[in-house]
Amino acid sequence: MTPEQYCEDKAAKSGSSFYYSFRFLPLEQRKAITALYAFCREVDDVVDECHEEAVARTKLAWWRSEIGQLFAGSPQHPVTQALLPAIKKYDLQRELFIEIIDGMEMDLDMARYNSFKDLQLYCYRVASVVGQMAAQIFGFTDRGTLKYAHDLGLAFQLTNIIRDVGEDARRGRIYLPVTELQQFNVPAADILACRDTPEFRALMDFQIARAEQYYAQAMSQLPAVDKKQQRTGLVMAAIYRATLKEIQKDGVGKVLSQRISLTPIRKLWLAWKTWWF
Repeated sequence: MTPEQYCEDKAAKSGSSFYYSFRFLPLEQRKAITALYAFCREVDDVVDECHEEAVARTKLAWWRSEIGQLFAGSPQHPVTQALLPAIKKYDLQRELFIEIIDGMEMDLDMARYNSFKDLQLYCYRVASVVGQMAAQIFGFTDRGTLKYAHDLGLAFQLTNIIRDVGEDARRGRIYLPVTELQQFNVPAADILACRDTPEFRALMDFQIARAEQYYAQAMSQLPAVDKKQQRTGLVMAAIYRATLKEIQKDGVGKVLSQRISLTPIRKLWLAWKTWWF
């Protein structure tokens, strides 16, 4: 298996909405964004799959070292080998890869976020940074596109948090800010016990409205001159926003017990429609 095949396999197995949006890109860009996505999956899996904190921290430290090897021109892992041509062609910066790893390590340091401002740092590291790197791969001429990519990444992460409330609770994590739980009278114990209440639904309606606000803000900041180059991000946005609408339609309480997602055929349809229209 070549490094490129390894990354393709990693992306395909994830079943992520991102994978469907990559299909329409020219080969060179597709290889670069797939390698970037595979890197994000690798470091995220460290935190999600390692049951011993010390082991997870050791593995993340290895990845920091491996990023150093990548920028020294001698990567060892298939993912970083696949990234090597991309970092040169698309001017991807070492410190941004480290930011992503730092974001993943926050999951080892924090199981709660007191305020939305605190949560924003996490979202920036694990999503907005990735969005900005992706924008560099897709190409842009107006630096306002980076603001769009920042806010779109934040919107994606807020959508993930909404969709995965129950799954995260079963890992002992709550990403919804403590101050907002208090505002809507939702005890943390209710979420950890996956207890659906009218207060919880009101809290989730608030979260969905904020995510939609960030989608709208992102779209308003995308310069017209770069819209064609950034179509992949627009495909992702179409799929993620459709997922939010599906959560609302099915009832927000269901996120506590199941992961709501679109079918592969619907994702492909949205991708095709957004790309060509």
